[in-house]
Amino acid sequence: MTKRLTEHTRQPISLELINKELNTLAININKCLKAEETLRLKGIREEKRFKELIANISHDLRTPLTAIKGYQQLMEKGELSDDQRKKLDVAQKHALELEKLIGQFFEYSYLLNARSEPNLEQINVTNLVTECLANAIAVFEEKELTVQLEETQPVFALADKEMTVRIVQNLIRNCAVHSVGTIEVGIKNKENPVISFRNPVKNPAEVDVNRLFERFYTSDKSRNQTTGLGLSIVKMLAEQMDGRVGATLKDNMIEIWVELQSGNKLKK
Repeated sequence: MTKRLTEHTRQPISLELINKELNTLAININKCLKAEETLRLKGIREEKRFKELIANISHDLRTPLTAIKGYQQLMEKGELSDDQRKKLDVAQKHALELEKLIGQFFEYSYLLNARSEPNLEQINVTNLVTECLANAIAVFEEKELTVQLEETQPVFALADKEMTVRIVQNLIRNCAVHSVGTIEVGIKNKENPVISFRNPVKNPAEVDVNRLFERFYTSDKSRNQTTGLGLSIVKMLAEQMDGRVGATLKDNMIEIWVELQSGNKLKK
């Protein structure tokens, strides 16, 4: 049994004893181990099929969307009444939202299948988060949201820059969709660098913080403007860099944090 655990072997347990009861016990243990192995392999196959399904769907959705946007552009160039133009504007707005959702779906399918090794280097997390927030000003203005960035000394992390940008962008999108007030962004240098986003939510009773990072989970039952994949992507990217994620909910304030590796590790 020790060899099976330490060497990850799949060989059955072998006992040759005079005691009939112990031999029967070994046979039953082997049956249980075989059933467990069958379930494990089945799970691997199902996960592979799921990844392939996600990738295929994300590609298939882009084709009709491209056609829809193309026809909308042709209509926009034609002669339309004020009422028709208003209706076209609404249709284009929904097409844009759909494009964003499909983009997130596509990103998730890519990350599931790519699993590329992160390029770890020392990055200035403070500057990176500040730049991402500055690039998202238009989004915040559209949603009529204000952002408060806590002042801090420069914080450095050992991380993949591109992956970290994706993490912050997804945290921003999550806040833009769900926040009903001021968004508080913090960058703290504890034992490891921590990026945190705090914002008030409308219906805190409907939010299950233990499920926030599950794929396809969303507290919005109507699933409006969200796939439930954004925070799942955050978790996936953070873990690829040996980081951690977490969330807390107190009263109507939710905080989502991402912990990265310390940039000081490069000096060791």
